[in-house]
Amino acid sequence: MMHRRSFLTGLTASAALVPAAPLWALNEAGASRLISSLVTDINKVIASGKAENAMFREFERIFKRYSDTSYIAAYALGVDARRASAAQKRNFSKTFQGYISRKYGKRFREFIGGSLEVKSVKRVKKWYEVSTTAFLQGQAPFEVTFLVSDRSGKDLFFNMYIEGVNLLLTERTEIGAILDSNQGDIDAMIAELKRQS
Repeated sequence: MMHRRSFLTGLTASAALVPAAPLWALNEAGASRLISSLVTDINKVIASGKAENAMFREFERIFKRYSDTSYIAAYALGVDARRASAAQKRNFSKTFQGYISRKYGKRFREFIGGSLEVKSVKRVKKWYEVSTTAFLQGQAPFEVTFLVSDRSGKDLFFNMYIEGVNLLLTERTEIGAILDSNQGDIDAMIAELKRQS
């Protein structure tokens, strides 16, 4: 059985703040459809009865399909992007996207035996906030909120909150900590990220 504390501390990824581009195509219905589809796909895997490793691979694909991993990666690198070469930025983005997809895949796997339900959607500035409720075995229901934008040219979520906790901001801190532990060496940080994947 998964405990809420382990879920809240485990489901961490990098942060994104406000999408810069105006949203012309995305609307409330589109944001709701995206997260409803995400939730449906997660719940299908949960109910599939597949072996755990097979579920993990499915959850990883789900994260890649529905999240704006390029934007998340750019924000995670933060101010250190200013001193990174073009090649380092490309290498980091590719490595981080694989790393974060696997990390989220592991967290989605912990919904096995539970479910997610979409409850509401509202516009907030230039994005949409889609609130869902997580039902886990033996735990009180709690809120999981997705922030959705179309800044990438597609409708994708770029941030998540668990009971008001901005989990995406944590990953930026973690990437900074990995850089610090490698004396600011970007290539060494990327290599360590690959080892953690």
